[in-house]
Amino acid sequence: MRTVWLSGVEWGAVLRIGLGLWWLESWRHKDKKGWFERGTGIAWAAEVAGKHRWGFVTRGFRQVVEPRPRLMAYVVVYAELAVGLGLVAGFLTPVALVGGLLLNLLYLVLMIHDWAEQGQNAMMALISVVSLFTMSWQVWSLDAAAGLFL
Repeated sequence: MRTVWLSGVEWGAVLRIGLGLWWLESWRHKDKKGWFERGTGIAWAAEVAGKHRWGFVTRGFRQVVEPRPRLMAYVVVYAELAVGLGLVAGFLTPVALVGGLLLNLLYLVLMIHDWAEQGQNAMMALISVVSLFTMSWQVWSLDAAAGLFL
């Protein structure tokens, strides 16, 4: 593979780190007080799920998320932080990539009516898949330094 400036594996690391920064920005801009104290994030998601065109989304949300809104708020917010940190640092990178991919797919399905969200989540999912299959943790990562997943 011919590349400019960096090697192919280094460009893969750039993509991985960029995706991690995207996740960290998603975490940073969340109103954590709103999510944790007032339940704004889960309340918004409940409204979206309640009007969803696919019944399994509404049923799934009511069975899994609605009974435990506070726990789910913490799971969502801190999952985004963990994925972002894992990708930027390259720590347990395959786990972070799969976790991020699952979050993006959940968000994509939940917000199927929102074109902007669909585009963002589809692109983040694509980057996760490319980063996973190119083993983007081979350089510039704690995984590579520790000899993990090589």
